[in-house]
Amino acid sequence: MNYIFNFSRTMINWFHFHGRKNLPWQKKPNVYKTWISEIMLQQTQVQVVIPYFKKFIKKFPNIKILSKNSLDAILFIWSGLGFYNRAKNIYLTSQIIKKKYQNKIPLNYPDLIKLPGIGKSTAGAILSLTFNYHFPILDGNIKRILTRFYKIKENNYQLEKKLWKKINKLLPIHHSKKFNQSMMDLGKLICKKKPICNKCPLRKKCLYLTSVKTQKKKINKNNKNNKIKKCFFLLIKYKNFIYLQKQKNNIWKNLYYFPLFFQKKKLINFIKEKYTYEKKNKIRQFVHHFNSYSFLIQTKIIHIKKKENKRKGEIWFNLLHPQKIGIPSPVIKILKKIKI
Repeated sequence: MNYIFNFSRTMINWFHFHGRKNLPWQKKPNVYKTWISEIMLQQTQVQVVIPYFKKFIKKFPNIKILSKNSLDAILFIWSGLGFYNRAKNIYLTSQIIKKKYQNKIPLNYPDLIKLPGIGKSTAGAILSLTFNYHFPILDGNIKRILTRFYKIKENNYQLEKKLWKKINKLLPIHHSKKFNQSMMDLGKLICKKKPICNKCPLRKKCLYLTSVKTQKKKINKNNKNNKIKKCFFLLIKYKNFIYLQKQKNNIWKNLYYFPLFFQKKKLINFIKEKYTYEKKNKIRQFVHHFNSYSFLIQTKIIHIKKKENKRKGEIWFNLLHPQKIGIPSPVIKILKKIKI
């Protein structure tokens, strides 16, 4: 019980400093404003809802005026907000409240959830955010927090049931309004699709963050064990042709690539012994990763005056009309940088 209390207390403390307190429906709140805002916020972002909410409340300031209007009048104000079945539900609910409850929105949970468009979470939001009643909210933001915090698989067929159980345990008897609002705000501002975990007040106990850190440690460990080998490609160019050789028993067996050297001195000696060239330049080095090691690849380019005859397992690769041959990815990367 102490752990649950700490979760709730942490969230309420966070809300005091970072929570949203100046949204239009939070100013001079009443049950009507909360109901309209909660329906509008279903499947829609807060910043999108705000101008529509202001326009709606200006046109229909209370349930009595709303219930006198037609569905067309409501849809006219709603136009552009989308998910128009929500507007229809507001209209149907207003008519039920007019006839059954004499234009007074029912303030008990069983009656609320019977109204069109009001489910468990919306009913909980209306009662807790307006009157601080002890009812939980389980919207998309809160679901995301709980599935991450407890590391619950999202495709679990009992997910909804598990999340309701969790949020009911976490909800404090006092300050239900602040707690619910804090959870919605955390989901909106911090625990987003791309979470800002370093700013989250729940980070010390969050199983999602723990798993992320563990994964990073594994990656870092693998990187430490990943040996980096320096290697040198020799790119021999004649006009729009590049010399490639087929490898028989190397890492890229049966693929074509440039002459490969693991010592710069051997590369230099090879060029001196075999080639007369017009000019030379190089391509910026890059790293190519394998499972247990990496290559730091440096590429020397020489432009030769005369094309040699090719031997078996060698080709002059045509940059204008490329042959259909197997080429490893780092060679493809280099070839893309070659100007014809």
